[in-house]
Amino acid sequence: MTLIARFALMILLLVSPLLMAEPVPEFSKIDSLEEGWEPLNFPDIESHTRYELMTLDGKQVVKAETADSASGMITMIRVDPAERPILRWRWKVSNVYEKGNARRKNGDDYPARIYVAFEFEPEKAGFFERMKRKAVEALFDAQLPGNALNYIWASRLEAGTMAVNPFSDKTMMVAVDSGSDQTGEWVTVERNVLEDYREAFGEEPPTIVGIGIMSDSDNTGESATAWYGDIQLLPAP
Repeated sequence: MTLIARFALMILLLVSPLLMAEPVPEFSKIDSLEEGWEPLNFPDIESHTRYELMTLDGKQVVKAETADSASGMITMIRVDPAERPILRWRWKVSNVYEKGNARRKNGDDYPARIYVAFEFEPEKAGFFERMKRKAVEALFDAQLPGNALNYIWASRLEAGTMAVNPFSDKTMMVAVDSGSDQTGEWVTVERNVLEDYREAFGEEPPTIVGIGIMSDSDNTGESATAWYGDIQLLPAP
């Protein structure tokens, strides 16, 4: 199973079947990462990214340290993207990867990424995809989400570019920052997930069922530190 598929599966294995309706838990307002967030560790990857709450520049944020490692933090929500289409967050990274390449499997690592998972729509899937999903769901007793958007700090992919994930055509990579020009600086990002989903998949998006952060380096073998500020899903202005 690919890293993206495992990420999507573990989201649903680690949370209650009753999904929360409130917005994304904000890092600046919680006392522990256990308040609304769950660690995402992959059983076949021994080295995990380290996540911790810390105060930096007067704000409580999450620090992620990755070195030839991969893991994430996840939270489950249930949000209609038509009602809350604006995804806003801020982040900072120490560096990008020399071997990072969003179009290749061996370069599919990012010092920082935001993962947005959408509900699976079986009526739009082909027969073989439905059968494959049923087999996986029966094995793990969990329902897999559908399409996903990955907002990434890319090494080479030009900012504003969308690319199909090299492991899965159900995940679109969106380069919102790229290269080293702004490394070491806080960058605020705002995206319209409704518009991004339409552009990425050519249709209206279903319900958002999960938000994740992940700093990984297991494919490139490199290392980086990232800092994540609050992640918000907001109504359109």
